[in-house]
Amino acid sequence: MNKLYNKLFILLPALSCLMTLSGCDRGQYEFESWEWLKDTSGSAFQAYSTRVTDLSKGIPADCLIPVDETTKTTSTTVNVLVSDIFEVLNKGKVLEISGKYESFSLKDFSRGWLSGKVLLPKDRRPSRYIIVNHYTIGANYEAPSNIFPIEGVLCDMGYALICPDYRGYGIDAHNIHPYLIMDQTAFDVCMMYFAVKSTLEGTPYQPVHDDIYIMGFSQGGAVTMAVEYYLETIFGLRNRIRQVFAGGGPYDVRETYSNFINTNVVNIAPAVPLVVQGMIYGNDLDIDMGEILEPWVCEKMDEWINSKNYSVDQLRTLMGTTTTSDLLTDKGMDQTSDEVSELYKAMTENSILAYNWSPQAPVYLFHSMEDNVVPFVNAAKAKNKWKDANIQYNFGYYGTHQSATLRFIYTVKTWLKNEGE
Repeated sequence: MNKLYNKLFILLPALSCLMTLSGCDRGQYEFESWEWLKDTSGSAFQAYSTRVTDLSKGIPADCLIPVDETTKTTSTTVNVLVSDIFEVLNKGKVLEISGKYESFSLKDFSRGWLSGKVLLPKDRRPSRYIIVNHYTIGANYEAPSNIFPIEGVLCDMGYALICPDYRGYGIDAHNIHPYLIMDQTAFDVCMMYFAVKSTLEGTPYQPVHDDIYIMGFSQGGAVTMAVEYYLETIFGLRNRIRQVFAGGGPYDVRETYSNFINTNVVNIAPAVPLVVQGMIYGNDLDIDMGEILEPWVCEKMDEWINSKNYSVDQLRTLMGTTTTSDLLTDKGMDQTSDEVSELYKAMTENSILAYNWSPQAPVYLFHSMEDNVVPFVNAAKAKNKWKDANIQYNFGYYGTHQSATLRFIYTVKTWLKNEGE
C-alpha cells in the first residue's frame, strides 16, 4: 500500500481538481431541453450517445440478464426474480447517457479515456447517486455503455446511476482488462463518479442529496468494497457514503483461486485465465502464462478472451470444461511452485481483505452459501475481518451464483423502496 500512496501523492493536484470541479451555471435549462448535455466546457463526463428507454414497455431488448443458459431454462425462481425486479412502481422512462471520462494509470500516471453509462429518471430530479459496479463480463457488448444494465430499474425509483465499463471495456476494449486488480479498478470508478458529479452539477438532473449508495455483485462486489475504501481513505469522503451493498464478491482473490485448485472444479472456466492474466498484466509480473496455463488455453487467449467477442456463458461453452487441471499446467496446479507463489502474492495485494482497513459506512453484505463460483469462504472471512464494522449480513441458501445475483439486485431494490416509504 505504500507504493499506492506514493503514486496517489504525485497525482494529488490533478485529483483535487477533479474532486472540486464545478459544472457551468446551467440553471436556465429545463428537463425538456437536453442542451446541457452538449455543454461540456465545465464538465468532465462527455456524452457521446443518448437515448430514452420506456420501462412501461417491459424488459428492454438489450437488457443483460445475469443468468447462464442452464439456469435460465430450468429455474422458475429466476423468472420470478426477473419479473419482481422489473415490477417498478411508476414504470417511467429512463434517460441513458453513454459517455467518456479521463482517468489515470496507477502504473505510469498516464491519462486516458474510459467509458460508462449514466442512467437518470427522465424529467425528474433524482434523489441520490448509486454507483453500480458490474459483475464479470466477457464480451464488450455486455459493457454498461452498450446495454441497458438490469440495475437501471432503480432509476424509476428516483436515483441517478453511475455504471462504469471498467478498464478494458467500452471505448478501451482494445486493451486487456486488468481483472480483479482492485486499486486501479476502484480508482477508475471513483474518477467516473467525480466526472459525472461535475457534469450534472447545476443541471435539472443534479441529485437533491449529496450522499451516495454503492452496489455490486461478484467482481462488482469486490470492486464495491474497494471503492468504499478509496472514498473513505484516499479521498476522505466517508460522510458522503449513505449505504454500501456488496454481494457474492471475491474479497480474498487468493482464497478463491486456491479453491479452484483444491476442489479441481471451476464452474466458470474463463475465470481461471482471467485471473492469471489479470494478475500478471495488472502487476507487471515476470511470469510466462504458458508456465501456468495449458497450451490450448494460451493459444485461445486472444481469440476467445481478449477479443471481447464472447460472453462468459459463450466462453464456458467454448472452453468445455469445469475441471481446473484441464486449464492449468502441473506447475500451475502446484501451490508451492515459484510461479504460483508469485501469483499468490499479487492476489493477496489485490484482495480487499488484505487492506489495513475496516469499513466505516454501513454495509449490507450478501452471499449465497450455495455459491458455485465465488466460494462462501470469502464472505465468512469478511465477517471475521470486519467484525467491528457496521455490517448487516445476509447469508442464506439462495442458489447458484447466477441466481443469487438476481436475488441480490431484488433485495437492494426492496431496501431502497422501503427506505423511501
